[in-house]
Amino acid sequence: MFAVAKRILLVDDEPLILKGLKYTLEQEGYETDSAMDGEEALAKFENSASDLILLDVMLPKLDGISVCQRIREESDVPIIMLTAKGEDMDKILGLEYGADDYMTKPFNILEVKARIKTIFRRVSASMQQQEQRVIRVHDMDVNLVKRSVVLGGKDIKLTAKEFDLLQLFVTNRGTVFSREQMLETVWKYDYAGDARTVDVHIRRLREKIERDPTKPEFIFTKWGVGYYFTDQD
Repeated sequence: MFAVAKRILLVDDEPLILKGLKYTLEQEGYETDSAMDGEEALAKFENSASDLILLDVMLPKLDGISVCQRIREESDVPIIMLTAKGEDMDKILGLEYGADDYMTKPFNILEVKARIKTIFRRVSASMQQQEQRVIRVHDMDVNLVKRSVVLGGKDIKLTAKEFDLLQLFVTNRGTVFSREQMLETVWKYDYAGDARTVDVHIRRLREKIERDPTKPEFIFTKWGVGYYFTDQD
């Protein structure tokens, strides 16, 4: 049985950089796809599965930070940010918004290959070491490793943030979380809006897992405080 080649999405608006990365990585046995602006990057991400993304910060149409944020709403695919700048603030922004690593241009192609291999080794080791954990509540199975949900025998499709919220609830059943606690725990940074974003995500999550959102089985409201998940099996 042959191993399936890892697929890497390359996103940069400089054709020479794309050409060099594509040639080098394909010589290493990777499959590659490429995009030259943020909108094209999102389209390529949506239309083809990628195992890792090399993402430039400075892009036409939609910048790399925004692309990273959009992808993180749907996927945990590893992302390495690339930039011509070297300021610490860029690094902080890149990593806070979901990047796994960060490299400053001009970069050494050997270092790029080494960073990619390190990330793939880490992902593989993490999957091998984790036992398959499934939490069952009523007729819903939440697989914390595969990040999947089955309700009444049917697969439920959740966004990354919706699953993160559900995971927080099912691993802390009966605990009441305020909106601020959920923002800090799930979003992992000071959200640049207000706590109503939690209410929006809770509503969407309820629409997917509650048979009747007006008579919840799973997620309950503690008026004036926040939300909690049932502690009844």
